[in-house]
Amino acid sequence: MSTATAPASTRSLAREGRTNLSTAALYELALRESEGLVAADGALVVRTGEHTGRSPKDKFIVVEPSSEANVWWGEVNHPISEAHYDRLRARLMTYVRERDLYRQDLFIGAHEAHRRSLRVYTETAWASIFARNLFRRPTREQLAGFSPNFTIIDVPSFQADPATEGTRTGTAILVHLKRMEVIIVGTMYAGEIKKSAFTVMNYLMPDEGVLPMHSSINVGQAGDAAIFFGLSGTGKTTLSADPLRSLIGDDEHGWGNDYVFNFEGGCYAKTIRLSAMYEPDIFATTKRFGTVLENVDIDPVTRALDLDSERFTENTRAAYPLHFIGNADPTGVAGTPRNVVFLTADAFGVLPPISRLTREQAAYHFISGYTAKLAGTEIGIKEPQATFSAGFGAPFLPRHPGVYAQQLMERLEQFDVPVWLVNTGWTGGPYGVGQRMNINHTRNMVRAALGGQLADVPCVTDPIFRVAVPTIVPGVPSEVLQPRATWPDPAKYDEAAKTIAHMFHENFATYADGVSQAVRDAGPVDTGGVGEIRVSAAGEG
Repeated sequence: MSTATAPASTRSLAREGRTNLSTAALYELALRESEGLVAADGALVVRTGEHTGRSPKDKFIVVEPSSEANVWWGEVNHPISEAHYDRLRARLMTYVRERDLYRQDLFIGAHEAHRRSLRVYTETAWASIFARNLFRRPTREQLAGFSPNFTIIDVPSFQADPATEGTRTGTAILVHLKRMEVIIVGTMYAGEIKKSAFTVMNYLMPDEGVLPMHSSINVGQAGDAAIFFGLSGTGKTTLSADPLRSLIGDDEHGWGNDYVFNFEGGCYAKTIRLSAMYEPDIFATTKRFGTVLENVDIDPVTRALDLDSERFTENTRAAYPLHFIGNADPTGVAGTPRNVVFLTADAFGVLPPISRLTREQAAYHFISGYTAKLAGTEIGIKEPQATFSAGFGAPFLPRHPGVYAQQLMERLEQFDVPVWLVNTGWTGGPYGVGQRMNINHTRNMVRAALGGQLADVPCVTDPIFRVAVPTIVPGVPSEVLQPRATWPDPAKYDEAAKTIAHMFHENFATYADGVSQAVRDAGPVDTGGVGEIRVSAAGEG
């Protein structure tokens, strides 16, 4: 494990009175500085201004000799020179001398063999609460000898200078993998703090024999851990928060030789149209002191929340510590997974609601990372758009997706772990025609898969996507299992399925050089496509 410490020039960015403050003390300071409002039930509601989501085009990795050959340069990882980084950093250090930053000393990684010490400087008190909630908190004894392995400096009021510092705009997220330092300026969206730390872990972990994963993990009473991969909106948080199973973590994990572990100490869940019926545990966190709610609508008089409102953004978020979920496992560590689940919300209604993948198909769909964005989720989206995000988290992969896919295949082979592709999207037709998959049916499918009830069930091979589709799932009507049979017009299903299959092939061509022929051949049948469906850029949270 790296023992590098933060550069000396960052050690005094926060004075003693603003170091490792409690959540209660930070609440008081946030209110004193008019950073937010306290909701009727105690959550802290804040606005993030212009940026209500990440700014992937403004994220850069510094080009330097120790990491240059290992980084997957291109649309995801934009290069910036060390000279530009140094120029911006020097100007930032002068700027923050006139400001009182907050400091939190934290851990990322529940497994001690792979844990990193993380120091987070923030300009606002609420962002300091965010860091306390999302990362793992050291004990008092651990803080006494704390020395950071890497540092994040978050100063939203500072603007980068594109003309002299090599950035695209005044917003910049800069990752220096040699110095183990991240600089975030020009954006108040706190998700940049979380995701930049994840990017660093994604770079470091493969060299330690750990597969880093944008996933949630839960574990049954028999110790049977399950991994859930999926982009925003696919139900990853909802399905992993199963009251019958313990939650290891919500979003970011590592898979070592015979164990899995959570990177984080909290959850960063979407709250738009959150349901007390279907997501009771997550819903309850919006009514707790200590939760930070980003861009959630609130009545300024009664302080009542409106979780259905998109007034500020569709991407409303709750940041809360993991222990707010009643069945969370405080250790953040579990044994070898018994099942892996890939989640997709197919708005075109063509993928089966559940299917089993071969090892090669698992690698293919892992690299593809398919789901769909819906109309209304982003400005300018008027109809559903197919979305592909390698590794179910392309914006956070500093290495080629093939590196992570190969690690995944090795783990699946070594431990004989089945992989399930679960479609939480539409059935009976596309969005606007069909209906969303019944959440209870989806839960029954997932529970049957994790409980081994589908191991010996007869399957049929989907003629286009070539995956094995169970013919029987307890608690699910059999007619739901075959998507073509749910459409009023099977010919229209065939047209849509062929179009999506062709889009898989077009997307995968980007990564084909980094994987084996067997993986390249594991995708859907390429029919050439017959329809027009829009494709959106990969993105997540």
